[in-house]
Amino acid sequence: MENLHKPTVDSFGVEWTHFDQMKLSEEESYKIFQEYFSIFPWDKISSNSEGFDMGCGTGRWAKWVAPRVGLLNCLDPSLALDIAKKLLHSHNNIRFYKSTVDYNELKPCSQDFGYSLGVLHHVPDTNKAIQSCVNLLKEGAPFLLYLYYSFENRPIWFRFLWILSNLGRKLICQLPAFMIFFVTDLIALTIYLPIAKLSKVCSKLGLSVHNIPLNYYRNHSFYTMRTDSRDRFGTPLEKRFTRNQIISMMQNAGLTNFTISENLPYWCVLGYKKSSFN
Repeated sequence: MENLHKPTVDSFGVEWTHFDQMKLSEEESYKIFQEYFSIFPWDKISSNSEGFDMGCGTGRWAKWVAPRVGLLNCLDPSLALDIAKKLLHSHNNIRFYKSTVDYNELKPCSQDFGYSLGVLHHVPDTNKAIQSCVNLLKEGAPFLLYLYYSFENRPIWFRFLWILSNLGRKLICQLPAFMIFFVTDLIALTIYLPIAKLSKVCSKLGLSVHNIPLNYYRNHSFYTMRTDSRDRFGTPLEKRFTRNQIISMMQNAGLTNFTISENLPYWCVLGYKKSSFN
């Protein structure tokens, strides 16, 4: 069986067709890219490097990666791949594959780098998915992974709020598509936006905003809030992991020499494929 959850794949196809990121400014797009790729070893990547974007969605990461590499393989099983082709049509060094993480056209041990951001917590077997990605890498190649975190660095009341929000997600994701967009836009307007504004004011006053929910959005647009609200509450399958669990899964998949970003979004982790001599 393929390691995918079809309702979730279909949901992402609908989401990214609606939020195709065309309305996102270049400045904010690059800012978000830097937040995720802050630990990526660009010094080990050249214009001759070939790598993969596993679960590329609309191609929002590929847009900034492609100009730095020789060949970028973008893989996604959803309708979002059609959006990526439009967004990235000017790049002649990108190949597109409507494929899953465990069934695709890339050869084992063929890739100089890889990344999968915000994807593998939406598949049935995350361990297996990470292993499938690592199998594609050459020895010593870097792999950047982002998985939803389980709030282990937050107070108990913060985690309780998440439990309540997750109950809401389980109800909202079952609504018809047009209703999901309506409800998640309403959440973005009445919850994300006010809290983000409050966080921004507190930050300017020199107050700590670390434990204010949604403080990440204080420096982001309402379009990003709407996108992430739909992503958060409209997705049928979602899993979360502690920092240690992520490292353990990556180790089991054959990665080593980890670097973990200490900044939002949590957790971005970089690892390198072990050589046969390790």
